[in-house]
Amino acid sequence: MNGFDISGKHAVVIGMGGIGREIALGLADHGAHVAAADLDAGRAAAAAEAIRARGVDGVPLAVQITDEESVRHAADEVLEAFPRVDILVNAAGVTVRTRAEALPVADWRRVLDVNATGTFICCQIFGAHMAEQGGGAIVNLSSVRGRFGASFGQAEYSASKGAVDSLTRALAAQWAELGIRVNAVAPTFVETELTRTVLADTTFAAALRASIPMGRWADAADVVGPVIFLASPAAGFITGQILYVDGGLTARV
Repeated sequence: MNGFDISGKHAVVIGMGGIGREIALGLADHGAHVAAADLDAGRAAAAAEAIRARGVDGVPLAVQITDEESVRHAADEVLEAFPRVDILVNAAGVTVRTRAEALPVADWRRVLDVNATGTFICCQIFGAHMAEQGGGAIVNLSSVRGRFGASFGQAEYSASKGAVDSLTRALAAQWAELGIRVNAVAPTFVETELTRTVLADTTFAAALRASIPMGRWADAADVVGPVIFLASPAAGFITGQILYVDGGLTARV
């Protein structure tokens, strides 16, 4: 038996920006049927089309993860298309790069609402279906910022990802008896279309590279394998863990 085999599994990936899209395609490349969910219906549809091109089922979902009714509707759509949900990946997130002394409270609330509350709502609603079917695997996208802060800002992002880490552990402890495993993947800075403008700052990019023992930041593909592992039967006795995908960054600090 291949413990890493997820072929034929049914997955939902929330957030098709950058990392989430690569995770959705990675799951499809390994034989999973994938529902691609995003606030942007067009982006979800494009991802679902790319998933179907890999020979598996791809379902587009438009969802506002901070709205319980929207997430419930998305879950109902998934269960009309799929017989069950084996895997949930929460990859939606937002940030602002403002130092704490200048951070508008409205931005603090928005980031916490999306990153922390949105993750909880998706876990709660899809987790209820997993409980009914006898189990499943949830992988939340956290960050090294959930463990330590950054001098350039992102206090709100660090707080939100710290909440995701704590939520991951709490749900893992509560839901183990239901057969639901809950883990998180926490990368360092990941190069995507959304972050390339930040990396264009040569001073920032040089400091970031110097802080990571492996001498580079992550790309989206670096995150895919760890997510597939945590979603697979090979990780069947792993729950409540935060897996750092950081080139050794957290080993140094």
